[in-house]
Amino acid sequence: MDIMNLQNSDRKYMAFDIEIARLLPNDLKDWKAYRPLGITCAATYTSFEEPRLWHGMTPDGELSDQMSQEEAVSMTAYLQSAVADGFTLVTWNGMGFDFDILAEESGMLEACSELAFGHVDMMFHFFCLKGYAIGLDTAAKGMGLAGKTPGMKGDMAPRYWADGRRQEVLEYVAQDVRTTLELANAVEIESKLKWISRSNRPQTARFPDGWLSAREALELPEVDNSWMDNPWKREKFTGWAL
Repeated sequence: MDIMNLQNSDRKYMAFDIEIARLLPNDLKDWKAYRPLGITCAATYTSFEEPRLWHGMTPDGELSDQMSQEEAVSMTAYLQSAVADGFTLVTWNGMGFDFDILAEESGMLEACSELAFGHVDMMFHFFCLKGYAIGLDTAAKGMGLAGKTPGMKGDMAPRYWADGRRQEVLEYVAQDVRTTLELANAVEIESKLKWISRSNRPQTARFPDGWLSAREALELPEVDNSWMDNPWKREKFTGWAL
């Protein structure tokens, strides 16, 4: 698949992703019990330029331990401006995570809520359609894309940042937004998402009308996922928002 030519003609997408500051336990069951999580860095990306990296700065011009509220407000305002300029924000789990964290760190709950419901959260759309979730890397590789940074996972990023390996984290979040944008366009072009299940079986979910915003995805019929041991509800993702 020629990634460079993957551009949906109807939408200008801007991918968005954050990395958190707080170190979380390996046996984590509910990250919300450990908040505030803080934001070490973030990235935005369109097909028109290289990923833009966001992070805090110390008075000495060094990368700070985490973004300040003022810096989070500035990033939120940038996202609002991008939407006003005609971009559609796109994430993988932004409804249930990135915008929730950004709302807390910026103090801009109403603004982040509006951004969250109005943007395309591919994982949330998938969840509303299927009743369960899969990971970004699984989805990307199922579509023949390079996927996330090899050997690096999201739960490693806070430790790397704390240990001073900050450039590696910046490269990681940049690759995440590249992958997010590539996946958004690939699925819209093929009208389907392909992936390999944990039981090593090829799976397909169809998206004949492309990606829906989180607000639109909520209008889909509820899926019966009662067969699962601990089925998720949509409120897991949307409960924080107005």
